[in-house]
Amino acid sequence: MSQRTIKRVHPAVRDDIGDLLTQRPLPNPHLDQVDPFLFLNHHGPQTYPPHNQGLPFGPHPHRGFETVTFILDGMLTHQDSAGHESIIRAGGVQWMTAGRGIIHAEISPREFLRHGGPLEILQLWVNLPPHLKMAEPAYVGLQREDIPAIEVDDGRAVVNLVAGTFNGVTGPVQSLTGVFMSTIALSKGARLLLTGLTGRSVLLYVVRGMVEVGPDKVEPLHLAELNAEGDALDLSAESDALLLFGHAEAIGAPVVSHGPFVMNTREEIIQAINDYQAGKFGAPH
Repeated sequence: MSQRTIKRVHPAVRDDIGDLLTQRPLPNPHLDQVDPFLFLNHHGPQTYPPHNQGLPFGPHPHRGFETVTFILDGMLTHQDSAGHESIIRAGGVQWMTAGRGIIHAEISPREFLRHGGPLEILQLWVNLPPHLKMAEPAYVGLQREDIPAIEVDDGRAVVNLVAGTFNGVTGPVQSLTGVFMSTIALSKGARLLLTGLTGRSVLLYVVRGMVEVGPDKVEPLHLAELNAEGDALDLSAESDALLLFGHAEAIGAPVVSHGPFVMNTREEIIQAINDYQAGKFGAPH
């Protein structure tokens, strides 16, 4: 079994949004995407005071990709033009397929606005291939208890499985494109071998803690870009750590993006803007 090795380690770029602490591992100055993974924002960790303004992500459109939001701490309300609404709390995940077009809001619930509290969120954009860019919009909201927590290495490693299969367990999200997605909690000294990576693009981001991939160390708030060859990834934890780990087949199609739209041609972007302005994405809730 051949091992994946690190090609380069990329620090997240600080890019706060108002008073929301924001680090962006992807894209960064040296890496546009890890096809099909387009964009990753890490908000927080921070603590909001009572009577705060909450998150700044009011109603806005998307077309052509999926958003996956991990609520590591705090809580988040999702509302969209397809009629979905939920409040997801710490440990939960929101998986939204924008497809042909949706308007959604990611805002803080009234409870959070009133009382404040800790907040830490990851948001990932996953591209869709050309034949699925106009798919039906969809949404799945998962609480912590909906996500299998699979223990490995005598419980020192826990794989929180959102999509895909691990150790005979299948995650609750059925990805349109066979994406594997998880967060992984490691205790100091834990070791974890992840397999089935042949021909897959691997997303590996260290939220906190220090991990080793073979001989190389990856620090907190860093994205590990891996070499393409190899079926397995050998992880070990120098300290307690939390990782975002996913993999998928690369799409290999042109990416043309404009704000909240990700398509394959400039003409498709213009069409998306026109459709949104014509009200074809539905009404915001």
